[in-house]
Formats: sequence, structure tokens, C-alpha cells
Amino acid sequence: MIKSIKASKSEKILFIFLISLTIFIFTSFFLLKNKCLFVEKNNLDKLKLKISNNIAVMNLECGNVIIELYPDISPKAVERFKILIEKKMYDGSAFYKVSENTFVQAGDIEYGNIDNLDYSKIGSGKSGLGLLKSELSNDFIFAAGSVGFARTTEFDTEDSEFFITLKEIPIYQGEYTPLGKVIRGLDILTKIKTGNKAIYVLRPDHINTFRMLNSN
Repeated sequence: MIKSIKASKSEKILFIFLISLTIFIFTSFFLLKNKCLFVEKNNLDKLKLKISNNIAVMNLECGNVIIELYPDISPKAVERFKILIEKKMYDGSAFYKVSENTFVQAGDIEYGNIDNLDYSKIGSGKSGLGLLKSELSNDFIFAAGSVGFARTTEFDTEDSEFFITLKEIPIYQGEYTPLGKVIRGLDILTKIKTGNKAIYVLRPDHINTFRMLNSN
């Protein structure tokens, strides 16, 4: 007769430890791979948003970012922004320039679409609608969630590219044309892939769709 060998107390403890360690490793891997796990998706059917001509919805990998536009501050810029949204020209636009916990930038219509990225020219693309004059405001504070038109080093060169701040950036006040502010989904923007100190983000995240709320 073969005698059964009972595991010692230390062996049982070691076995339980190894099982727990395995579970921890697999759980950690899953959490790291799923960056959107604990992010609120902002389902439009559940949100009680007042229908407005100045509310835009930007859908990203982790959910919807809700933006309120300010035409009273920058009428021409907001008008341009709405045209680009309504023509679906931002769909597929890559967040090619991202500074961790500082800002995200997208909107290069010509060279910044996820299906046709051109890293040698990105940031210089045109929308075909012409340049705009800067509409600066000394009263608009670029706090976290502020949306503004990007430009070159010169004023009056705004076109289609825009940025969203992830923290307050006082030096932007009176220097960039404001478009509006994020009213829901700021945490979603913090999940956008960064460049890891590179000039541009390789294989960047992008905008799935960008729509005015009243057109959804």
C-alpha cells in the first residue's frame, strides 16, 4: 500500500503564496493593458445635458469628452471649430503632440489623420479654409480642461489644430485663442498616450468621432 504524504505547514503556505502571486501578476497585467478600466465613459443617453448649439462631443478610446464652446469670447474661432466638427474633418485626427499631465494636441487635418500620418510634415497641415486672426482674451484663464486653437510662433496663424490643457497654464492667458472648456471627461484625456519624451507620439491615440451635441 502506498502511503499518502501530507504536505507540511510550510509547504502549504508556500503553495498559497505561489497561487496568490500568480493571481496578482495576471490581475496587474490586465489592469495595465486596460487603461480605460476605471474611467467613466460619459454615456450620452444617461447624461442629462441641456441641448445647446455650443456643446461638442469628442469620442475617444476611453469614452466621451464633453466640451462647451464659448462663441461670446472667440466668435470667429468657434465658428471655424464648429465647421470642422460638422464636416467630420476631425474624425481620425491623431493626438500627435502630448505632454504628460500638461496638454494634448490634435487637429492637423492634412498630415495628422491616423490613416495617413506624415511625421515629416505633421503640425504644418492646412484645413483648406484659410488662416484666422487670433482672438485673444486677457480674462480667459487656461485652467485644466481649457480648449484653445494652436498656432505657429506668429499670431493670426490659427487654422484647425487645437489643444486641451490638463492643468492650469497661466502663460497661455492672452497668448492663445480660447475655444471653450471640458465640462465632462477630463480624466479620459489623461489616458491619451504620451510621447515618452519624443517630439511626437508614435502610434498615437486618435479621435474616433467629433460631433456637435445637437447633431447626435
